Amino acid sequence: MSQSRPSPDRSQIAVALQYDRQEDKVPRVVATGRGALAERILELAFAHGIKVREDADLAEILAAVEVGQQIPIAAFAAVAEILFYLYRANERQAVTGGAP
Repeated sequence: MSQSRPSPDRSQIAVALQYDRQEDKVPRVVATGRGALAERILELAFAHGIKVREDADLAEILAAVEVGQQIPIAAFAAVAEILFYLYRANERQAVTGGAP
């Protein structure tokens, strides 16, 4: 008996950001989706070792931004906090050689 995959939750949302300290002043939205597309964005992130943060309110704000555009000022503080956390986690990982 095979298990069927449940249908995607249409309320699920995912937004991918890109930020290059050398080139960008502000992070940009590079992908956004709901339901099955949100699942695919998350699958790709996990497959590539990209850290994922769950924040439904921030995701709703960022989902309203057109792909390729900079994040809005209203989201900047929350995104900056996430980026700070990620940079610190990456630094710790580099020092410990990948150990948690």
